[in-house]
Amino acid sequence: MQNRIDKKFSELNEVNKKALVAFVTSGDPNQKISTNILKVLRDQKIDLIEIGFPFSDPMADGPTIQKSSQRAIKAGANIDSTLQLVKNFRKNDKNIPIVLMGYFNPIFQYGLRDFFLNCSSVGVDGLIIVDLPPEEDHYINLYTKKYNVHNIRLLTPTTHKERLKKILKHTSGFLYYVSVMGITGTKKTIY
Repeated sequence: MQNRIDKKFSELNEVNKKALVAFVTSGDPNQKISTNILKVLRDQKIDLIEIGFPFSDPMADGPTIQKSSQRAIKAGANIDSTLQLVKNFRKNDKNIPIVLMGYFNPIFQYGLRDFFLNCSSVGVDGLIIVDLPPEEDHYINLYTKKYNVHNIRLLTPTTHKERLKKILKHTSGFLYYVSVMGITGTKKTIY
């Protein structure tokens, strides 16, 4: 079965268009509002939706996303509620690709097999695991292939060619280019 990410980029390529991707933190400020945000994104014909699952220590995220994770956790959001959010969205939309973005610790604690199985069953198309380096892809390679969930990797302006070879080895779906050195959600850069 073709992954929705592949299908979307193929469709966009045929008409020479770029993808518009929107990000939302699951459960911020609560699941009802997250559900409504996803409906708006669907109605506005966003090409791809990236849903951040909240984590208590989002070290790669700036203050805005950190605060959204804190609000979501306070409201009870977690991986299960994020998967439920996707499952509910899929009742009305089977086409828009959904990528979950987050950190490895909650996934590992959830259980790798169960996490990927549940991602596949609710309609998650890809994952961006911010803190899992390509040298540790062996933890997830079997599951990404078995459950048809893309492993989307980050690429930065300072990525060396040798490192890029490691990154590309198990990347699928697309490469996420981080165009500014520093943390996300801030105009401050670190050089």
